[in-house]
Amino acid sequence: MTNEKRAELLVQKYGFDFDEISKGEIRNLIEQEIECFQEGSSEYIRVLCGYLFCLGNIADVPLLEKAKHGINFDVGCMIDQEWIGSLKNGGAENESIRSRNEIIDSFVAYYKDFTADADDGDEWGGSMFSTSLFDD
Repeated sequence: MTNEKRAELLVQKYGFDFDEISKGEIRNLIEQEIECFQEGSSEYIRVLCGYLFCLGNIADVPLLEKAKHGINFDVGCMIDQEWIGSLKNGGAENESIRSRNEIIDSFVAYYKDFTADADDGDEWGGSMFSTSLFDD
């Protein structure tokens, strides 16, 4: 299963009611992905980190920084520094960071209708990714 398809399924599973999403579960999924990163698009880990931003606070900055800087350059580029900066400054708007609400609205707007690109013969065949996340 591609990372884009994993991201699509993640959004379908959790949606955007941030009061109902388990921050602990999102943190665990990020930690799993850091440990066993699936090569390809970085979309899946980006969505996970976006969810953690939407749910999080300053205590979540180290995990977001680990994801941003600890996997590879491509992942680092996909995880928004603005998310980290916003958590560090308590969500305040400044010259380089939008307000927390604006960032969350932008994340939701981008992912609310997200669909994976057409799959042209997924080389992983789904065997590389095993977790109960998509068993429902």
